[in-house]
Amino acid sequence: MRFLSVAVMASLLPVAVPLEAAAQAGTTYYVDSKAGDDAAEGTSATKPWKSLDAVNAADIKPGDAVSFKRGSSFTGSLTLSASGTAAKPIVIQAYGKGPHAKISGRDSGCVVVNGNHWRISGLRASNCQWSGFELAGDNNVLSDVQADHNISGVTVTPTGSRNTIKGSTLADNNRMSVNDAGGDNDSGAFGILLNGDDNLVTRNTITGSHAKSSDYGIDGAAIEIFSGNRNRVTHNKSHNNNTFSELGAKKGDTATGNLFAFNVVTSSLKIGSFLVTRGPKHIVGPVKGTVAVHNSVYMPARKTIGWSCHDGCSPSILRLRNNVIVVGGEAGYADGKGADEASSVYRARTAKFRLGARSVMADPQFVSRTNLRLRPGSPARGRAVRLTPAWFGGAALAKDFTGKPLPAAPHAGAYQG
Repeated sequence: MRFLSVAVMASLLPVAVPLEAAAQAGTTYYVDSKAGDDAAEGTSATKPWKSLDAVNAADIKPGDAVSFKRGSSFTGSLTLSASGTAAKPIVIQAYGKGPHAKISGRDSGCVVVNGNHWRISGLRASNCQWSGFELAGDNNVLSDVQADHNISGVTVTPTGSRNTIKGSTLADNNRMSVNDAGGDNDSGAFGILLNGDDNLVTRNTITGSHAKSSDYGIDGAAIEIFSGNRNRVTHNKSHNNNTFSELGAKKGDTATGNLFAFNVVTSSLKIGSFLVTRGPKHIVGPVKGTVAVHNSVYMPARKTIGWSCHDGCSPSILRLRNNVIVVGGEAGYADGKGADEASSVYRARTAKFRLGARSVMADPQFVSRTNLRLRPGSPARGRAVRLTPAWFGGAALAKDFTGKPLPAAPHAGAYQG
């Protein structure tokens, strides 16, 4: 990233409602791009609608559902402006057999959610104008969706809050929105972009968020946070993204209290980083109160860095606990007063920060380059300090990458097994 010239995106945590129960609360509409007819009633699988226009024009109410036939393909925008309620969300789901229904088109956003309390699954958004899925409302859930070849796979706008993005696949979102020579403003190639507050991003697989940049050589991030506050990023699997997460804020704003826990990050790219944040001296700083705990990172190339806290780093800017970070370059960088760091294992060529209590430079003995579980005898075993659930964003998230509860003497990193 570095700068965002376009306002973007939203996602987090409402009460989960089974799709079947939600669908039975109201009318279910069906859409089939191959066998549908917009003149049909659309209320049965034998008389489905054909186009997104029919859905966009429908008077959808709380408790209704829209079922998209698997294998369907659409061009244009699915615009979801109605709102459900916590008790009666509106559901987007799949029916039939085959791949996710695909929505594409460079003329507009593919799935734009302006309403609240939607539960959306079973869609693929590919090669869209900006974002595959844009969440501008509140209390919406994306689950089991796919997004690829967009500037941003999922974006949460500044108005989007308390949304959830979970169990989804975001691959090769590798286009730039700004990519010009000179300056320090290239931007794009985001798996997820969070501009909103209090969103939950959990158990997603994010790959291939990187693109050529005139300013930086390579740019992109699995999860970019710009002026978003109190977002929780947990239990995600990241591979071959230029950066796992980079944080910044527009002038006069900040990105405060964002959390990264139990994420597994690997990369074979020549350049990359796990986490980049800024102090008050940076043009898109300060980014306050970022917390990174129990993450496992393996990025062996020489031009890599574990974490960077620059332009006025301090404990109020970044806290790190119980991480295992292996990079081919620099384990971490902190200027100013330095980050609040402890109980972690690092392996790298260099480190430009002072190791905190119980932190060591040692080989953590991952099982393999792609399996970041710890071998018996690993110095990361039993090294972690036990933390309260608040460090993880609540008791429900205080479990390792595989869902195991934390023992009394936990291991550093994302795995406890």
